[in-house]
Amino acid sequence: MPVLRSGSPHRSVRSRASVAGTLLATVSLLIGLPGTAGAAAGTRAPEPRHPEQDWAGSQIAKHEGTKGGVLPPLPSLTASVEGVDVSSHNGNVAWSTLWGAGVKFAYVKATESTSYTNPSFAQQYNGSYNSGMIRGSYHFATPDTSSGAAQANYFVDHGGGWSKDGKTLPGALDMEYNPYGATCYGLSAAGLVNWMKDWFATYKARTGRDAVIYTSTSWWQQCTGNSGAFGATNPLWVPRYGSSVGELPAGWGFHTIWQYTSTGPTVGDHNRFNGAYDRLQALANG
Repeated sequence: MPVLRSGSPHRSVRSRASVAGTLLATVSLLIGLPGTAGAAAGTRAPEPRHPEQDWAGSQIAKHEGTKGGVLPPLPSLTASVEGVDVSSHNGNVAWSTLWGAGVKFAYVKATESTSYTNPSFAQQYNGSYNSGMIRGSYHFATPDTSSGAAQANYFVDHGGGWSKDGKTLPGALDMEYNPYGATCYGLSAAGLVNWMKDWFATYKARTGRDAVIYTSTSWWQQCTGNSGAFGATNPLWVPRYGSSVGELPAGWGFHTIWQYTSTGPTVGDHNRFNGAYDRLQALANG
């Protein structure tokens, strides 16, 4: 019959099991403590309270002003293309009126966070298409309510998809001042950059396209540390209500779309695509 001596394998196994049990108990206790990984899910902000009041530029106008809503002269359509963006606050849009005035493309708000879909989306998205416009949809980001991946998936599942039909623009991510609290959503510059990387990677995995990003230079500099991480892949849609597009965020040598006024005819928000119509078609086709 074998004799168990000090340091024998049997005793070592029991000792290791005892230590493992103690560590497991300690971890279990820590999980329940505030500020630990187990409490992380409870740190998310609540879902948006008034998403119908949040659209591309709604917070830009509040924080940066409208510069009097100056309308720059319309260049030749060989140099730029006129567009608009709309959300639920616009209700049913008079697309035939806009088309007759020379508007050739539109972006429509589809979603916000993972709880809101635009109730006017069908009339706006399909109506712009039926009038002859190239159209796309955008997501109003709330990085403090859920992950980038969760919001990208919600967007794609609720109007943010893409098809190579020559009339559908890649989706856009609206990153601007927080309508509900801290300007930068309580995240560090690195945290926001990583959140956007998560969103963009998920969107591309779902659709095959690199999404457009809507953001202002001032917000970008303040909240991302003027990151240059996206300029090589994501087309820039920049708001600035004045006579020129002004300084761009780091990483972009040129803008793709300029939201130049929030007080334009019929719907308020008007945009210029930076290129001829065939280049807008190329963006749609990927």
